[in-house]
Amino acid sequence: MNNFYNEEDVSQIIRRIDNLTSTSQRQWGKMNVAQMLAHCNVSMEMAMGKFSIPRVFIGRFIAPFMKKRALSTTPFGKNSPTDKSHIFPEDLDFEEQKAKAKTSVLQFFEGGVSGCTSYPHPFFGKFSPEEWAIFEWKHIDHHLRQFGV
Repeated sequence: MNNFYNEEDVSQIIRRIDNLTSTSQRQWGKMNVAQMLAHCNVSMEMAMGKFSIPRVFIGRFIAPFMKKRALSTTPFGKNSPTDKSHIFPEDLDFEEQKAKAKTSVLQFFEGGVSGCTSYPHPFFGKFSPEEWAIFEWKHIDHHLRQFGV
């Protein structure tokens, strides 16, 4: 299973991020390419424990039924809801967000298991470091596919 503790998977994601341009067009959703990168960056920061978000109330009830699929090889569905803390204004610097995305992916990989957060995911709850590595890979893969790379 693809994840951010696998060097080949990390390299593949970095190459795909490199293929993004400031004019890359979304194939679904509302975010522009810089917003998408900022969205992914904050998710990676959360996975590394740089901050945490309180659990979403409804997640406590329905997440147990959805967690297995979220961590499976099945790609994320299009147009999933996004937490308000992960939505950004339109006037972001694309190159800055792109550089930060590559740095965040590499920091997660280099930090290894000990660099991963012990905080729960705001929707899915408790994740092991390996589950965070799978989930974050799938999350970024989803958004890179959203922009055709």
